[in-house]
Amino acid sequence: MSEWLALAESIARESGALLRARFDAARTVEFKGAGHSNLVTDADRASEELILSRLARAVPTHAVLAEESGAAGQGAYTWFVDPLDGTTNYAHGVPHFCVTLAVEGPVPGGETALLAGVVYDPLRDELFSAARGQGATLNGRRLVASQVCALDRALLCTGFPYDLPQHPEAPLGLFLRLVTKAQGMRRMGSAALDLAYVAAGRFDGFFEFGLKPWDTAAGALLVTEAGGSMGRLDGEPWSPRFGDVVAAAPGLTPELPDLCAAFARELGWQARAFGA
Repeated sequence: MSEWLALAESIARESGALLRARFDAARTVEFKGAGHSNLVTDADRASEELILSRLARAVPTHAVLAEESGAAGQGAYTWFVDPLDGTTNYAHGVPHFCVTLAVEGPVPGGETALLAGVVYDPLRDELFSAARGQGATLNGRRLVASQVCALDRALLCTGFPYDLPQHPEAPLGLFLRLVTKAQGMRRMGSAALDLAYVAAGRFDGFFEFGLKPWDTAAGALLVTEAGGSMGRLDGEPWSPRFGDVVAAAPGLTPELPDLCAAFARELGWQARAFGA
């Protein structure tokens, strides 16, 4: 696992340097799909090309699931790659975005699990890292999730899915329910960084609908290795292949996940698997 973590950290730093160098330059912005909020930039594509080339050279037998190019290869190990999480921020010159990688592979008992993951904010030079069973760190400093124990003392974070205009009921309904109970609520625009901030104790909880495996894999490992909890919004155990997620500091578990699950039951909401 330390081998995979070292590789992820090295690639994330190199990719982050590319994003940082291009941040103030003119950029090409395109739209993915029919919506107006799902963007891709030339920086996304350049970053992903760099990451995939480094993985192909270092671990040619591993599979990859990347945001822009999709799935490639087959093998016991799978890398989840988001070359630029927070593209809308990046496209507008908002200095809050990251590159994130995680690797999943076999563990004793015949199961698969996340083995290592990183979230790198190149403008702040903050490298959040985690390896299974070895804890989470920020630039080498051990991370511990928040010790907040009451929702009215909690700073929560959320995001909204790309299909919000077509299906606002679930995300806006849960937002309204929780924003009146929490001390505060933020919407930052990068799910991977949001989860890293939960691991670092900056946020006490995070929830969002409609995320993808590359958005959550590394952040989820950071949260759990820092002592927090990860689950699905419908109350089921978390998996990177389900995108409706809730992360909570230990003192807000089970209060925050239970509130989310109760809302999902009232709405008749059931999380959908990635690709379904």
